Amino acid sequence: MSQTTETETTYDPLRLCVFATIAALGWLLGPVALLGFAALGFAGYWKAWRGGLARSRCVLRDTRLVLTYLAALAVAGAVGTWFWLT
Repeated sequence: MSQTTETETTYDPLRLCVFATIAALGWLLGPVALLGFAALGFAGYWKAWRGGLARSRCVLRDTRLVLTYLAALAVAGAVGTWFWLT
């Protein structure tokens, strides 16, 4: 008789918790959160792209499209932060 671990049998909805946390930070920090998360995502994808990642599990698939998307979000966050602070 084989033993199964808890992680093999029980679904852990960790992503839902992560999404809720990101939404809460976005709500609290507004465009600053957008800028921060977009910049963090861009840096991660840039490193992965430089390491040879050509296809992502992201809906956009192509790493260059993901980088473009994240750069556009970072610009929107920067503009929004500027308007928010002035």
